[in-house]
Amino acid sequence: MEKVLSFKDVSWRREGQEILTEINWDIHQNEHWAILGLNGSGKTSILNIMTGYHFPTSGDVTVLGNEFGKTNLPELRKEIGYVSSSLDRFSHITQHETIEEIIVSGKFASFGLYEKVSDADWDKADSLINSFRLGYLKGKSYQLLSQGEKRRALIARALMSDPKILILDEPCSGLDILSREEVLVLTKEIVGNHSHLIYVTHHIEEIVHEITHVLLLHKGKIVAKGPKDEVVNAELLTETFQVPVKVRWEDNRPWLSVKK
Repeated sequence: MEKVLSFKDVSWRREGQEILTEINWDIHQNEHWAILGLNGSGKTSILNIMTGYHFPTSGDVTVLGNEFGKTNLPELRKEIGYVSSSLDRFSHITQHETIEEIIVSGKFASFGLYEKVSDADWDKADSLINSFRLGYLKGKSYQLLSQGEKRRALIARALMSDPKILILDEPCSGLDILSREEVLVLTKEIVGNHSHLIYVTHHIEEIVHEITHVLLLHKGKIVAKGPKDEVVNAELLTETFQVPVKVRWEDNRPWLSVKK
């Protein structure tokens, strides 16, 4: 499988309004992408199509060798990990579970445990807890964790099923600087787990070393795509964010400021 994902001339309309326009985008083996754009730029729509929750109005989509329209989408979704603040809607379930139970439930793509958990599953969850430096929280109720600890636990949960693609949808939203950096450090674990990372954000400083490529969106169209050192520049980001910006690089990580 040469391509992990392929969008060919993909457009999507909702209630007569075109949300995505002729998206052509490929992800190849060993590439890890960030998606940047303003609210309403089409980031979430691309994720929904990628995971099979929206079907393109026109164009072709192939994910992990599965051509949409000719594949079992529920089975495909088992190969895709997804971490988003939208998972907070399951808080009525998660508030009653320990961090171990939250993480091991990722094996079954469920919140709540409804299937038998093997000793090997518990061992793997324990290994992830330690890898993500969450060992001091063992046995604690998930509802007592800080926001940063919860995000780290959810990323560990997503890795329980060894996904081939892991989507992090604004995982640092609402976090303080320390918690943000603790989450960003986990990209090393994700890449080391042989998952292809797709990282959605508004903030270019979250494009860490492990992210190799960037997709820029504006009003449902691609502004630019490619290796991050070619795409993350003042001209293209000004077009993407619709405000004049400057970009500087420090330790292979970009930082943005607005021109006055």
